[in-house]
Amino acid sequence: MVHLVKPSVGLRESYMAFYREWVESREDIVPWIVGQDPSDFEDYVRFTNEADKEENIQEGFVAHSTYWLQDEEGRIVGATNIRHRLNQKLLESGGHIGYGIIPSQRRRGYATKLLELALLKTDELGIERALLVCDESNAASERTILRNGGQFESTFTEGSGNVVKRFWIHRNL
Repeated sequence: MVHLVKPSVGLRESYMAFYREWVESREDIVPWIVGQDPSDFEDYVRFTNEADKEENIQEGFVAHSTYWLQDEEGRIVGATNIRHRLNQKLLESGGHIGYGIIPSQRRRGYATKLLELALLKTDELGIERALLVCDESNAASERTILRNGGQFESTFTEGSGNVVKRFWIHRNL
């Protein structure tokens, strides 16, 4: 059974394989935190785990929690970044949850499970309405959001011209 784990130094080998695959794919890395350089792995893990407190956050960011999705064999196959609150940028086009699965592990149900598990974490944070966004062209992500109860609200055009779809997932806390 797949499950979420907090980043830890003990998972270095698995995480680096996950990270290398994503970089080598030349795809956009989602969530953003996976794209951060993990070459000083202890520092990277510390940074991800301390970001859940507002006092540790740089201006323009919000407190956030990162989890890795580990498969039955202990490999890291996905990641999620959960924002504890929304600022204007996140309200427009970032949302509460960013998540992604490495290319070799897609189309296996991992994204749906990852989002389901991430939503349980938003419950723990007391987030009653979670905003999820995906690129307008990303039909797979849209299906994942809809499978987890997403209700389409609107589109938003980012400064780059990219259009994202915005969905709300209502939680019964």
